[in-house]
Amino acid sequence: MKHVLALLAVLLTMAMPALAVSPDEMLADPQLEQRARDISAGLRCLVCQNQSIDDSDADLARDLRVLVRERLVAGDSDAEVEQYLVDRYGEYVLLNPRFNQHTILLWIAAPVLFIIGALGLLLARRPSTKNGSLTDEERAVLAALEDKPPER
Repeated sequence: MKHVLALLAVLLTMAMPALAVSPDEMLADPQLEQRARDISAGLRCLVCQNQSIDDSDADLARDLRVLVRERLVAGDSDAEVEQYLVDRYGEYVLLNPRFNQHTILLWIAAPVLFIIGALGLLLARRPSTKNGSLTDEERAVLAALEDKPPER
């Protein structure tokens, strides 16, 4: 029984999200720390690419986490901290790109391609009837496939 509990404990710790934030990075003020976590969750690690800086162990991610906390301690708002990082690293640093003129393609491409694909599927599944009825030859082939005598 002890082995099962130990195995369960190991599996549960593996299922938990791993945060790379070390205790020396954390702010003493819980509200500022929560703001820093909220901001970092939306920032991309430039080394790992599809991981937030909160989840990354890369040195650059650590530097960005520290920078976010420094800006918050300096009195910047969340939007100012985010804009500071965008000005410094470009919009690629954001996990969710902003909706503006140069990212509109990112936002509309998926829905447009989905609609085109759905329409294509609907048109492809549509039965093709030339005159609304089968010819005698088509009825004979269909009857042969169904093992029935042809109807007239």
